[in-house]
Amino acid sequence: MLSPKLYNDLQYFNQNTRFSENDSSLLFLTGQKLREAPDLNLLQGNSIISFSPPQFVTPQVLGALASGTEWTEESKEVIEHIVESGDNLWQIAREYNISLDTILWANDLNENSVLLVGQKLVILPVSGVIYHVKTGDTLSQISETYKADLKEVITFNNLSSEGDIFIGDILIIPDGVMPVSSPQYASAWLPIANSYFICPIPSPCRITQGLHWYNAIDFSNDKCGEPVFAAAGGEIQKIGYHSIWGQYIRILHPNGVVTFYGHLSKILTSPGIKVSQGQIIGYTGYTGFTIPSGPAGCHLHFDVRGAKNPFAR
Repeated sequence: MLSPKLYNDLQYFNQNTRFSENDSSLLFLTGQKLREAPDLNLLQGNSIISFSPPQFVTPQVLGALASGTEWTEESKEVIEHIVESGDNLWQIAREYNISLDTILWANDLNENSVLLVGQKLVILPVSGVIYHVKTGDTLSQISETYKADLKEVITFNNLSSEGDIFIGDILIIPDGVMPVSSPQYASAWLPIANSYFICPIPSPCRITQGLHWYNAIDFSNDKCGEPVFAAAGGEIQKIGYHSIWGQYIRILHPNGVVTFYGHLSKILTSPGIKVSQGQIIGYTGYTGFTIPSGPAGCHLHFDVRGAKNPFAR
């Protein structure tokens, strides 16, 4: 199901564009009719045109693609909206059928904030609050703090029970309300020296996508199956599979920070195992959702929870 904005763009495009019945170079997503710029990089440092026909896309579409999910009214995934000329906070809230406060809280904004073209906004799938689990948290306490229904929080986040949370988890609190005195998560980020984390893939440690949801950097040396290193010492907190990030590993570090390694082709460790900095924990792959799909989309999604990502540019 397309978003209301995307649907309107599609209608406009179909009504205002003439094309050959056999023209396979068109993707009918928007009425903007903008061809890709030669230096447009989506993921992996590859231009869209290098692996598909020329396409017509809006920045919003690119934001949804880069986040690995298509917006639907039933979606439970967080996505990124890339601001276009003329966008405003109220219009964006209506487009995604969420409250204005939801956008303000998720992006540390206020009603007077000025949006910049190209700015990325975090969009929650429902009205409410996004919460990052910290040491000592319980779902009962979180639900009470944000005036939310505990059962709804458990159900929406696909949790098996009230105790099924880990440090570094990102929870959606449906219909949650941000307490006036509650500090923003970003203000709780630990000050960590740039040397604390090493690059999680071998040299030359090439970054193929800059900072994106959530606090993530993508790495690839244009090779599949490269070793993935623990960026710092810690304990394997969780391994698993996600429809977007594919096979993943999470490491809890002694300072309470969690690092996340996604799209892995193979996992070499298990929960509870202690790992040293630089230890091989898996191999790069293209599991989950990558652009492009298949071996050409092989990369490592690396995010940091609880501290600034030192590789952000």
